[in-house]
Amino acid sequence: MDERMSSGARSRRPAPLPARVVAVAAVVVALLLAACEAPGGTAIDDRGPVPAPPGPSPYGVVFLGPGDCSSRGPVIREVFCRSEKAAATVLARHLGTPSSGPPCPDATDFVLHVSETGTGARSRLTTGYACMRNLEPPHPGDPGQGGGPLTVVGDCVTASRAGEVTETACADAGGRAPRYRVESAVRRRDRCPDDTDLFVSLRGEKPVGCARRSTGW
Repeated sequence: MDERMSSGARSRRPAPLPARVVAVAAVVVALLLAACEAPGGTAIDDRGPVPAPPGPSPYGVVFLGPGDCSSRGPVIREVFCRSEKAAATVLARHLGTPSSGPPCPDATDFVLHVSETGTGARSRLTTGYACMRNLEPPHPGDPGQGGGPLTVVGDCVTASRAGEVTETACADAGGRAPRYRVESAVRRRDRCPDDTDLFVSLRGEKPVGCARRSTGW
């Protein structure tokens, strides 16, 4: 062993940096850390859509909420509206049942009864119904088309002896039952025109439909 290394060698410590140099280094480190963070402590990725989180119906807090889109049946799933599987969009979403809850918009083609079993924030809306409209024709809910969950002004109906009416397409010339077209909607029967042949129950703020008998439309 080298005697000079064992008895006389000592390690040298670097001289302390001036206080001004230390302060500048601290500022540089702080700026570098701040540049790596987005506001609010979250990272922003603008390369494309954010991947959907795992679990059922990840497209919104409410399953089939307004503006969402659904696939075709028999098992209805929520899908991206730009997906090739998208078939209909949600016009409105309500709790309860269609008979007791708010009426669907006039443009509704069909109604979905929804039973949601999500957890956390997604369980705020459990059982209800969604008012749906097809993304492409046909639109049975449009006036005169003979379908849809609602009877609206412009629809045609046939009446039975039991006082019930059945919606039918105005362009359908078949059948022997007399047809009536709903010409207007009013709040009370006495507001209907004098030439009204049939009163039809509607939903909404004007629940009385004033219908006239078909004369070969």
